[in-house]
Amino acid sequence: MNRLRSSAGLSVRRNGQAGFTLIEMMVVVVIVGILAAIAYPNYTQYVQRGHRTEGQALLNDAAARQERYFNQNNAYVTAAADIGKLGMNLSSNRSATGKYVFSVSKADGDGGYTLTATQQFNDTKCGNLTLTASGTRGVSASGASVSDCWR
Repeated sequence: MNRLRSSAGLSVRRNGQAGFTLIEMMVVVVIVGILAAIAYPNYTQYVQRGHRTEGQALLNDAAARQERYFNQNNAYVTAAADIGKLGMNLSSNRSATGKYVFSVSKADGDGGYTLTATQQFNDTKCGNLTLTASGTRGVSASGASVSDCWR
């Protein structure tokens, strides 16, 4: 058994300790809270970057289809009603998971087009993604540079 001798010479029996103290539990809660405060924002940024990849793929695919259409018809698709002519398999002009809505418009002055992927989630950093016939990439938000949003 676990016996201790007191200074008076009496033997004192020590009770077995089991479990954690309140202080130990509070330290664990604080550490978990700090880790969560650091990890959660990084995780959400990672998820949003993955969503942006979907929008980029949508626009790059549409640009390739636009060039193929131009080679066959000597004109670009510049109206929303004609998106079906590109042969894209889109339901209601939405990307595969519905994170972006695809649209096309006539570019000012150069006879080209502007493709737009309008985000359907809360991406305040980059906003909507755009791609023109000349390959110029753009974003609608000012939270980050175009190169950051298109990487």
